[in-house]
Amino acid sequence: MKTLERLVAEKLLKIKAVKLQPANPFTWASGWKSPIYNDNRKTLSYPAVRSFIKLELARMISEKYENVDAIAGVATGAIAQGALVADLLGLPFVYIRSTPKDHGLENLIEGELKPGSKVVIIEDLVSTGGSSLKAVQAVRNFGCDVIGMVAIFTYGFPVAVEAFKEAKVTLNTLSNYDAVLEEAVRTDYIAESEIAVLQEWRKDPSAWDPNK
Repeated sequence: MKTLERLVAEKLLKIKAVKLQPANPFTWASGWKSPIYNDNRKTLSYPAVRSFIKLELARMISEKYENVDAIAGVATGAIAQGALVADLLGLPFVYIRSTPKDHGLENLIEGELKPGSKVVIIEDLVSTGGSSLKAVQAVRNFGCDVIGMVAIFTYGFPVAVEAFKEAKVTLNTLSNYDAVLEEAVRTDYIAESEIAVLQEWRKDPSAWDPNK
């Protein structure tokens, strides 16, 4: 029987929410060269996958965190999935902007969040952890307790693992980079000979040079 992380990896690869191109790397917005590209928003266009992810995120929250008062989604990638999960759990939902809006109340958190609430934050993707932990800080600054974060996928970068540890935030994800590589080899999406390149990239993605 497949583990959840391998099952989710299989679904992400199938709908091309995750693409692997070790021989023809992508360029991220940060300028990093990368053999992988992840766009979990694609899951929203596939009802069966969307529903599966919604159910598994909700189950993870129910099993890992007690007495949750509210769900918060990180803009923009986790707004839709967060709202779906909050609806399933019957909990209030808010979303967290990356920057305050430039008019009106200049809110960073959209929706109604009661100070003192125990909040679980939903992310679609965790890379370096920077934007995810910025969202955590916004909720904490509002006077709420972030009891954890759940995400669809993490690259598992050492810098992110360390950042979450320092911020004292527990992160649980449905799938991860290792599971994607295992599934990609199993289905012949990539050759086993390409694994070394993919693992090398994750050690230091900012300095990775595909031409070396």
